[in-house]
Amino acid sequence: MATKVYIVYYSMYGHVAKLAEEIKKGTASVEGVEATIWQVPETLTGEVLEKMGAAPKGDAPIITPDDLAEADGLIFGFPTRFGMMCAQFKAFMDATGGLWKSQTLAGKPAGIFYSTGSQGGGQETTPLTAITQLVHHGMVFVPVGYTFGAGMFEMEKVKGGSPYGAGTYAGDGTRQPSALELELAFHQGKYFAGIAKKLKGTA
Repeated sequence: MATKVYIVYYSMYGHVAKLAEEIKKGTASVEGVEATIWQVPETLTGEVLEKMGAAPKGDAPIITPDDLAEADGLIFGFPTRFGMMCAQFKAFMDATGGLWKSQTLAGKPAGIFYSTGSQGGGQETTPLTAITQLVHHGMVFVPVGYTFGAGMFEMEKVKGGSPYGAGTYAGDGTRQPSALELELAFHQGKYFAGIAKKLKGTA
C-alpha cells in the first residue's frame, strides 16, 4: 500500500502554492509514495481578497481537520505574518482539537515550508514558532537540515529556505520563487517522502 503524503498549504499571492507544487513533484518522485496537495479554508471574504490583490486559489481541494488522519505524512506550507504562520493556517490548526484529544496525529512525520516578504521577515522564526503546533500533536518534525548540500550555502544569490524547510522571498509580491528555491522545495519533498516511507514500513 502506498505511503500517503499530504501537502497542506495556504497561499495568498501564489508563492507558497508554487513551492507546494514543486514539493509534490519531489514527493511523488519516490517510488511507493502518493502525494496530494490540499488548501486550508480561507477566512477572508472575497471582497477583502480582491482589495488585497490576492491570487486565484487554484484547483487544490479544501482540507478538513479529519482529512489529516488519512495521511502517513504531512508537509505544511504558509506565508509569514510578523514572523509567524498566517492567521488562516493558524485557524485551521486551531480546529484540530479533536485530533489532539484522540492523539490521531501522534507519531506522524511532518515538515514545514514558507514564504516571507524580506530577508529579515521570518525565514527561521516562522518554522521555529510553527513547530509548537506539531509538538502538541506529538508529530515527528522532519527538517530538511543541510541535506540539500551546496545549495544551502549559496551566498551570491538571494535564496529563501533554511535547515527547517524550503522557503522563498515574495518581496513586494512580484518576485517569484527562484530556480534554486524550487530545487530546494523538490529536494524537501523527495527527502521527506523517503523518511515517511521508512516510518510507515516500520509501523
